[in-house]
Amino acid sequence: MIDSYERYSGDCVYLRLLTELDTDALLAFRTQNRDFLRPFEPAQADEHFTKEHVRSLLSRWTAEREADASYSFGIFESGSEQLAGTIRLSGIVRGAFQNAMLGYALAENLGGQGRMTEAVRLILEIAFGPLQLHRVQANAMPRNVRSLRVLEKNGFRREGYAPRYLCINGGWEDHICCAITVEDYEIIRFGRFRL
Repeated sequence: MIDSYERYSGDCVYLRLLTELDTDALLAFRTQNRDFLRPFEPAQADEHFTKEHVRSLLSRWTAEREADASYSFGIFESGSEQLAGTIRLSGIVRGAFQNAMLGYALAENLGGQGRMTEAVRLILEIAFGPLQLHRVQANAMPRNVRSLRVLEKNGFRREGYAPRYLCINGGWEDHICCAITVEDYEIIRFGRFRL
């Protein structure tokens, strides 16, 4: 089990599980970046940008974590308590699959500076370390070049193309399907697969 106050630190950012204590910070992040994130997310009604909704969302994420179904982290600037983004491992399937889906968002003013690349590296350390997953999948729209580059830098391979995969901002969008396994990750990180 991951401690809700444990930090996973890199050079630029650290990750920490989000809790209901982060309601105000998450609401501010979502509100300030609403227009920027709109083209990359499912359509969000105005009610999604209220304190009540965000508190309910964080409560649901806590319940999902307790059920080992998802883990939702805040991305924080090193040396700060400022919430810079979110990164989630969701849809976790155990048994013979040991798989999770990866999703993330970063504040508009922090993009293109390596923070998300580092956050994905940190979440992979968690996925293949304490969570003992075997595979992490991520999907990105072909026009989301920055996101595809983040995945590529972290060793994800392109596995396929899914036409009209998700309804994003009111329209069905194609996605490039990517994944990384623990074997891929350890070869990248250690130069070989560790037994």
